Amino acid sequence: MKSLVTVLLQLVKDRSSRVNIVALLRFLAIIAVMITTYSIIFHYIMEYEGRSESWITGFYWTLTVMSTLGFGDITFHSDLGRLFSVVVLVSGVMFLLILLPFTFIEFFYAPWLKAQQMARAPTQLPEKTSGHVILTHFDLVTQSLIEKLKQYDYPYVLIIPDLTEALRLHDMGYKVMVGDLDDPQTYQRARVHQALFVATTANDQVNANVAFTVREISETVKMLGTANAAASVDLLELAGCSYVVQLAEMMADSLVRQVVNGKTTAHVIGRFDDLLIAEASVQGTDLIGKTLQETQLREKLGVNVLGVWSRGKFELATPSTPIANHSILIMAGKRDHITRYNALYHQDLPESIAPVIIIGGGRVGRAVARNLATRGMDYRIIEKAPERIRDPQKYILGDAAEIEVLEIAGIRNATSIIITTHDDDMNVYLTIYCRRLCPDAQIISRANLERNIATLHRAGADFVMSYASTGATAIINSIGRDNILMMAEGLAMFEIPIPKMMVGKTLAQCDIRAKTGCTVVAVHTDTSVIAMPDPHMPLPAHSRLIIIGTPEAEETFLRQY
Repeated sequence: MKSLVTVLLQLVKDRSSRVNIVALLRFLAIIAVMITTYSIIFHYIMEYEGRSESWITGFYWTLTVMSTLGFGDITFHSDLGRLFSVVVLVSGVMFLLILLPFTFIEFFYAPWLKAQQMARAPTQLPEKTSGHVILTHFDLVTQSLIEKLKQYDYPYVLIIPDLTEALRLHDMGYKVMVGDLDDPQTYQRARVHQALFVATTANDQVNANVAFTVREISETVKMLGTANAAASVDLLELAGCSYVVQLAEMMADSLVRQVVNGKTTAHVIGRFDDLLIAEASVQGTDLIGKTLQETQLREKLGVNVLGVWSRGKFELATPSTPIANHSILIMAGKRDHITRYNALYHQDLPESIAPVIIIGGGRVGRAVARNLATRGMDYRIIEKAPERIRDPQKYILGDAAEIEVLEIAGIRNATSIIITTHDDDMNVYLTIYCRRLCPDAQIISRANLERNIATLHRAGADFVMSYASTGATAIINSIGRDNILMMAEGLAMFEIPIPKMMVGKTLAQCDIRAKTGCTVVAVHTDTSVIAMPDPHMPLPAHSRLIIIGTPEAEETFLRQY
């Protein structure tokens, strides 16, 4: 019943539908007048033939003849009556069997179907809607972002200009609204002045148009736009974006961050207040071969090792965790703790003369090259599109699936390979190929779909980063949760208020790791951040937990607590 009322309201609201309904009612009135007139004439002709029938019989005869049913129980005997029957029959065929179905479909049924569709994909939000996130483009980044919005209980709406596409997304379970992105009325109907945030992830031109249009309606709502070109950053800010992010640059930084570049310096990858999160290679240090307990890093330097990366696998820190030559330590500490670690363990190892091989010269590949150049690292880009060749000394024209091209790039001596194409199937293929050619090389790959991350790891990738997850994390942090740190694809560190049911209890009593798969790495109080807290310390009220875990573990934690 609620759905029927919604459809009727949608039908009445549409002006063209109202005009169609009026036209249909006029046509039905003409048919009613015609039937009544024929029934009256029926009685006169019956009296002319010396017979008498009731008024109901007159309507009955008229309808049976006009509809061509013709039961034959009532017939005229005179030529006048037969001629009248022919007129009734022909007009009935014309009006009831031809015009009425088409008129009904055109003026009522089609608008009814359209109203049903519009009810599924509305053109406006309820007036009381507030605190929601408005999205203006559906892509892999938005898809990943929507999952995070659901996870953190942020209401959202996805504005789609095309009704068919909106209905398709609605049937997939997304909350959509139909509207033109360059129409200010669309954002008024989306209640943008009451929204929490607006995110637009289309191309630079569309994003600028959206930003400018939104600012016509609201000057205060926070808004983020993505920029493909560096020149678009300033333009998007001028158009009204509160934040502008270059996802290709962020993706490149995440990929390059994993490259072992011959230095054992601990570099910071994130922070929670004054608690810094850093990672460091242990190659060439005397930490190799020891367990974490034997290193005594916490006792000597104050740093707390949270976990260890080894060949793409992350292991949460325990006293017995071994440190191997390829291990990368994930540690937490204050700035002076990280400085003391670098003072003791920093060293420049003999760097390989082989350049880093980048497969794919698109936006991400070029951004990776710029990032490597900034860090003083040599590289070669393999690209098969001639128009993308920028520097013949750095670029190699050809298909990376061909062994000759890989050999020109130096695959036999490569220590690091970064695969950046936007085709996951190709990335899996190239990962398998490169791993067979270089069993000891570090292979870092980009993924577009999250379901392919595990496949890339099985194919031999040491690290995998998702373009969609990188973008979604950047946007969710801009919305207000500026406390999510992606360590790598499938592993993140996040901060959350201590649930009421845990206040006063100890971590040992809560047993969070066994129940959710998450590990508490720090407690953020009003005055300090306590890294690797004592499991027997009562958790204080009005504090926050800093937790590390997979997205599934994080979702389990949020659902349970």
